[in-house]
Amino acid sequence: MMISNRRSSTGRRRAAAAVALTAVLALTATACGDDGSGAGGDSGAEGSGKGSIVFWDNNGGVRTDIWKEIIAEFEKANPDIDVEYVGIAATEYQSKVDTAIQGGGLPDVGGVGAAMLAGFAAQDALEPLDERLDGSSLNGKLNKDMVESLKAAGGGDGTLYSIPTSANNGVLYYRTDLFEAAGLDAPTTWDAFYEAAEELTDSGSNKFGYTIRGGAGSIAQALDAMYGQSGITSFWDEGGERTTVNDPENVAALEKYAALYKKVTPAADLNNDFTKMVAQWDSGTIGMLNHNLGSYQDHVKAFGADRFRGIPQPIGPGGKRVQVSNPVDGLGVFKSSKNKEAAWKFIEFVTAPGPNSKFNESAGQVPAHTDAAKDEWITRAEPTKLAADALSDGSTTIVQLPYYLPDWNTISKADNEPNFQKVLLGDMSAEEFLDTLAGELNEAQAEWKQQNG
Repeated sequence: MMISNRRSSTGRRRAAAAVALTAVLALTATACGDDGSGAGGDSGAEGSGKGSIVFWDNNGGVRTDIWKEIIAEFEKANPDIDVEYVGIAATEYQSKVDTAIQGGGLPDVGGVGAAMLAGFAAQDALEPLDERLDGSSLNGKLNKDMVESLKAAGGGDGTLYSIPTSANNGVLYYRTDLFEAAGLDAPTTWDAFYEAAEELTDSGSNKFGYTIRGGAGSIAQALDAMYGQSGITSFWDEGGERTTVNDPENVAALEKYAALYKKVTPAADLNNDFTKMVAQWDSGTIGMLNHNLGSYQDHVKAFGADRFRGIPQPIGPGGKRVQVSNPVDGLGVFKSSKNKEAAWKFIEFVTAPGPNSKFNESAGQVPAHTDAAKDEWITRAEPTKLAADALSDGSTTIVQLPYYLPDWNTISKADNEPNFQKVLLGDMSAEEFLDTLAGELNEAQAEWKQQNG
């Protein structure tokens, strides 16, 4: 009964949002200037290619310094263009953009990763970029898989709305010094992971084997742990109609994983997003952390490169590594921009080999530009090199998450993160949680299929 009610509410929420969006657009259709204040659906203009543009960073704070450095280089190379940088925390970015789509205030250019792309595109907020890329120096120089991933995430028609900047990958970071002192093997398998989590925990001394993500962004990490242990290799059944998230093997895997909370993890994990989780691990008393390549430099600053390692996700019982896909990050031009030419110049500059390499070295991620991906720093950043190897040597199967669903980000965040916290607290069973999640996903998939033939 609960699942049925949730499915109905999902449909009502979309319908209500559509009505509200239509009403707001009707009021704001003529309210656009050249100050980046447009709303979703506004047509914008090419502009002169000079003047000012507004850039929204979708990981503000974490990437602010490197973006300001690259922006300064861009402005030096393009003295007739000024870029206003606005850093927005990753946990707040989608709601900020959605609000601006409906009420006005969109930037000219901003971060548009795969996980949010379909929702923005469905609201007619993004400029198609296929022709611009075809006529650009970037054409043929960007990682083909990243480009195709963003095309697939755009909603099903193959339009490119975002130019890839980088790819990420899930990483299991572990403290090599703590493992060595305890006589533990590297956590390359799930069995070794659970053993280490137990052995490294001494809660009375504030020492824990693991930190689990219970706050914003928790669902993706939970899915990684589920599919990694169950070995299920597809997000949908053979007909592509029903999700596998609530398969009994995934339920059992989540039960085991969620049981780690407060047993081998800090109690504060319940509300930790990635910034708090990373900072907590970097404080020095926790053995393992699941995050991604993006936090590598933070750990180097905290420990030095010789006191920890970042390795691909553990291997499951069948001897195969299975993990869920990490969204490709990218930059898009918002359709309402009154200076699309200058916005495109910015994207073209920052995605060129030099800036793209500099950004990704700072972020610890895989560059989108194929020339940047050959730079020497990648071989020195072990987690990046191991991730690239794992994704190309046949040892890893990727479960592709449905970023193309306009409701994906809402379902996997706002709708179900509070329920995952209930699972950690023991107030909801793993089965009930996953059945609820599956109900919403199946409904969203059915609607998407109906709309896309």
